[in-house]
Amino acid sequence: MIHKLTAIIEREGDGFVSLCPELDIASQGNTIEQARDNLKEALELFFETASPEEKKRRLHGEIYLTQVEVSVG
Repeated sequence: MIHKLTAIIEREGDGFVSLCPELDIASQGNTIEQARDNLKEALELFFETASPEEKKRRLHGEIYLTQVEVSVG
């Protein structure tokens, strides 16, 4: 079975942090690609080891990403 999940990657210091908001699982890496690949590995490990109940409890079905504009000063 294939799940399409979201990966949010942002710079943190000298590296990058990656987050999957559907499962609240994060990883990191020295490059964007490494952070993405490490997150993918963490997600695969989660799906291999988590019980069906934990998968159902943690998997958020709908995630909406958008940008907002705010006034500053």
